[in-house]
Amino acid sequence: METELLKVFDSDHIQIGVAPREEVHRLGHWHEVFHCWFASSEAGVDYLYLQRRCAMKKDYPNLLDITAAGHLLAHESVYDGVREIKEEIGIDVSFDELVPLGIIEYHQTKEDFIDKELANVFLYESAHCFDDFTLQPEEVSGMVKVVLNDFKSFGPKRRTK
Repeated sequence: METELLKVFDSDHIQIGVAPREEVHRLGHWHEVFHCWFASSEAGVDYLYLQRRCAMKKDYPNLLDITAAGHLLAHESVYDGVREIKEEIGIDVSFDELVPLGIIEYHQTKEDFIDKELANVFLYESAHCFDDFTLQPEEVSGMVKVVLNDFKSFGPKRRTK
């Protein structure tokens, strides 16, 4: 398997070099990822599509995740992120169809794995049904559709005084 090279960034989001993916996560370098959330509205109810990560994935196996997401390689721009949608769930989407939601910093540390992502987050208003998805088995084991308001209730709870 070919080594994936990722751009690495400082805390001000300025690129400071390139490193292999394994090193990026071992040393905790900031790096770019692409996130695309599929949303739909049916009979006045808003939904989000989530993927279930393959059980064989090294990172976060069997967990529900963003509809389609992945690392941006060193030679790629954010526009190339749409390849993740096609690769993981088999849907062709052009970058122009995406609604940009911004860049979100994400930081998670777990044993010898440090994930410091600059996530380029997008929304795609989908008219697709489950039969339209062609899943990449080594990445995705299934898809679920959740009511957006139910999904929001899983977020962190805020206490008020």
